[in-house]
Amino acid sequence: MRLEPVDRLEIQVLVDNVTDSLSRVPPFVTREWNVLRRFGLARTSGGALCCANHGLSLVLTLHRGDARHRFLFDGGPDPYAIERNGPKLGVPFGEIEAAMLSHGHWDHAGGIPKALEFITAANGNRPVPLYLHPGMFRERGGRQPDGGVFPMDRVPQPAEWQAMGAAPVVTEKPQSLLEDLLWISGEIPRRTPYERGLPGQVARATEADPWESDELLMDERFCAVHLRGRGLVVFSACSHAGIVNVLHAARESFPDVPLFAAMGGFHLSGENEAIIPETVADLAQFDLPLLIPAHCTGWRAVNALERAFGERVVPAAVGKLFVLASA
Repeated sequence: MRLEPVDRLEIQVLVDNVTDSLSRVPPFVTREWNVLRRFGLARTSGGALCCANHGLSLVLTLHRGDARHRFLFDGGPDPYAIERNGPKLGVPFGEIEAAMLSHGHWDHAGGIPKALEFITAANGNRPVPLYLHPGMFRERGGRQPDGGVFPMDRVPQPAEWQAMGAAPVVTEKPQSLLEDLLWISGEIPRRTPYERGLPGQVARATEADPWESDELLMDERFCAVHLRGRGLVVFSACSHAGIVNVLHAARESFPDVPLFAAMGGFHLSGENEAIIPETVADLAQFDLPLLIPAHCTGWRAVNALERAFGERVVPAAVGKLFVLASA
């Protein structure tokens, strides 16, 4: 697969679990309140700010020469977060050319319908390519201590996405898009002994079928951008495959391009707090100049990452804008 380098990469955090407009940030990051002021915020108030919510959505803007492309990476958990945050942050929905759902969980899928509504209303009702994995459409749930299952919302079927304004691209194969400036991975090989997915997750095709173990979430995929002179920027929404496995897969996919940054949920919260030490130790082998934990990483893991890697760790928060320039 081809992956052409970009000259600049902008990452607008549209939805994230946390809000933080006070912590010190490096020069390439703009905090939420300052982004809001660019788009009309004249007085601070609770109603004027973005809302945090359990999920993740990023708007990526890729610049190469005079060309510019925008891409939606997940949609957060519900329409409200998109509807509240997007206009406040000045997201140009009509310029979003394609989108992906990284895996079949409601906290990444629930806001995509509202995003599609905004996009198609602004682009003349042109269908939006939406990249989906065929394994994400089963009903999922979590096995409970008493043996029962607490179910999750289903991900809409391809025909339902199409009715919402998407042009579904359902495949488990890697994809190169936006003039080969963005790459979507295939299924992520599992190699580490400790990254075992989402403990207790089960799935079934229909309500008549028995629940089966689904801890590995093989439908999860990441995407990557090559920042000229710096290397790969890897976006992993939840890292149920394990962020170490994700980075191994990224490096093997583009062995001639160094790894520069990893951003997203690293899912080191809940039961996965137990693997924080091994994950942090193994991340050192990649020597990443930049780590941007978000969403489901968890505060214990963020603290452990900061202790291990210092200023290279810049946590995400709703409304933050990251602008990464080529070397």
